[in-house]
Amino acid sequence: MAKEIGIDLGTANVLIYVEGKGIVLNEPSVVAIDTKTDKVLAVGTEAYQMVGRTPGNIRAVRPLKDGVISDFDMTEAMLSYFMAKLNAKGVMSRPNIMVCAPTNITEIERKAIIGAAEKSGGGKVYLEYEPKVAAIGAGLDIFSPIASMIIDMGGGTSDIAVLSLGDIVASESIRVAGDKMNADIAGYVKREHGLQIGERTAEQIKIKIGTATPLDDPEEMEVRGRDNFTGMPRTITLNANEVEAAMHDTLAQIVNAAHQVLSVIQPELAADIIDRGVVLTGGGALLRGMDKLISGHLGVPVMISESPLDNVAVGAGKLLEHMHGVQGK
Repeated sequence: MAKEIGIDLGTANVLIYVEGKGIVLNEPSVVAIDTKTDKVLAVGTEAYQMVGRTPGNIRAVRPLKDGVISDFDMTEAMLSYFMAKLNAKGVMSRPNIMVCAPTNITEIERKAIIGAAEKSGGGKVYLEYEPKVAAIGAGLDIFSPIASMIIDMGGGTSDIAVLSLGDIVASESIRVAGDKMNADIAGYVKREHGLQIGERTAEQIKIKIGTATPLDDPEEMEVRGRDNFTGMPRTITLNANEVEAAMHDTLAQIVNAAHQVLSVIQPELAADIIDRGVVLTGGGALLRGMDKLISGHLGVPVMISESPLDNVAVGAGKLLEHMHGVQGK
């Protein structure tokens, strides 16, 4: 029997979960290509280290944008590379694959994701919506008649959903997430400090001192970049509250989307959510104070799942096992 694998094909990272082994691969969704020959030079972690540092003939591309495929050939090359890496580890050939996608994708985007997974060496490919899969990965019992609410903040999209009886009751997917926060930070530093920084530096700032709520005693960090006016390298000191100010509007959009979902569900389900609370998952869940920000605005308890970065990949694998378990009976 073919092995089951779950793939979280994310804008920022690709994670692969293999039945019985757990997460076997977690690498950035980046491909480095030689523009003269169109040859793929590096994929994943190795390619990510090249972002913003490449000479003229090498380009580091991120084949997924806003949670969907923006460059089909590159996505296929990246997935094939990752699958080959697993095969080299002797995982399996032509496995069943469960891939995840944001809730608002079009039919064309859907077919592109399935096509890329099939071409990279998958047997049967299934596609499921991200928040549903993330909820399973976070350990929620979505098959019960009691509602669960999940907010999955990734790199390209934030997916919010209320689930009951194994399916999505109401959902919202906005193309505002980690990447947008990085862009906000880079924009703020340029505006307020006259310093240009790259996307990797912006991400480091977010991880190190980022906060969703203003702090009384904000942490500080030295940031290096290029001066806007002189063009020379320069170092500034940035504090956590400045990072919060930079990301404020983006975070407000995520909170509003969650508000939107809660406002359209049936009263019985809303009552369940007051009891059970909301679960945060995805990289955005790791932002300091994100749980406080959301519970303050929604008035319901908010928990952060145990390993927010792995939930989608683990959930995809588990859902596939569950499906075949049900069919096999």
